Amino acid sequence: MRAEIHEQPHVLTRQFETELGNIRAVAAAVRDTDPRFALIAARGTSDHAALYVKYLIETQLGIPCGLASLSTYTGYAARPRLERCLWLAISQSGGSPDLIESTRVAGRHGAMTVAVTNAPVSALAATAQWHVDIRAGVERSVAATKTYTAELQALWLLVDAWRGRDGASARGLPEELTHLLGQDLPPWADGHRLIQRLVTVGRGFSYPTAREGALKMMETSYLAAQAFSGADLMHGPLAMLDVDQSAIIVVPPGVGGELLGPVVEHIRQTGADTLVVGDRDFAARHGHPAVIPVGTDVPEELSPILQIVPLQRLALDLSIARGLDPDEPRGLSKVTRTT
Repeated sequence: MRAEIHEQPHVLTRQFETELGNIRAVAAAVRDTDPRFALIAARGTSDHAALYVKYLIETQLGIPCGLASLSTYTGYAARPRLERCLWLAISQSGGSPDLIESTRVAGRHGAMTVAVTNAPVSALAATAQWHVDIRAGVERSVAATKTYTAELQALWLLVDAWRGRDGASARGLPEELTHLLGQDLPPWADGHRLIQRLVTVGRGFSYPTAREGALKMMETSYLAAQAFSGADLMHGPLAMLDVDQSAIIVVPPGVGGELLGPVVEHIRQTGADTLVVGDRDFAARHGHPAVIPVGTDVPEELSPILQIVPLQRLALDLSIARGLDPDEPRGLSKVTRTT
């Protein structure tokens, strides 16, 4: 897991250099189809990439976008009308039966289908009309790291090309990641090795990061980790926070950070132990001295590719501090097949 975390700058560079041409071709086909809405199909870590691209499509293109419920296709045999729908299936392995079957059904009922995988010869890639290879290379750790950031960049490049742009804003990401990986983390893991529950919070583009960070904590350290949108936290779950609870708040630059400001004030008043991942100045303004600074020089919509990396590292360190093996989490395997 540690090796694959540190491989991420190279993976993003390789994808940009070898897959951008194909991504542009897929984007041109999508643009010609002129979809009126999009549905995204995914599971696990890829489901958080799906939420990320939902924000992208809606904010950058103004196209309504939803997350598909796969069991409606595979269990309930629903056959919706999907004319002028973009069906985007995201999977690292491309091997889960429910993703394959729902993509097949979507294509038969009028959708344009695009698969985004790390497996160009997979069944999912063969089922979809178009395929984007994220080019992450073999990932051996059960906890996905480099495939997640590779999915995010590929999806950003797809939407950027769909808008008729050249992807230039992403060129500096590998250098930013290299710098981020060279920074020391605070001793958070050692001080929290006995915790059993954790809350992660984000808003806007940082909400998928909060969810993916919680998943990493669950699968590597067996924590009861829950992720909330800052808005949803205020609708009830805030009541469970107190001085005995721990929270990680992921603060993006831009609109998402502004929306989190009032939420962070309420979290601070609960007395919960908190760590901010993101803007150091934001943390200082809201009375949170514990912060892992993540560069704010990138656009908000690219910040999730950077902000997840400290959470990956914290999950790794916490697992080791608890005497666990993050590469062999109990009950899990690299490829999960659901129906």
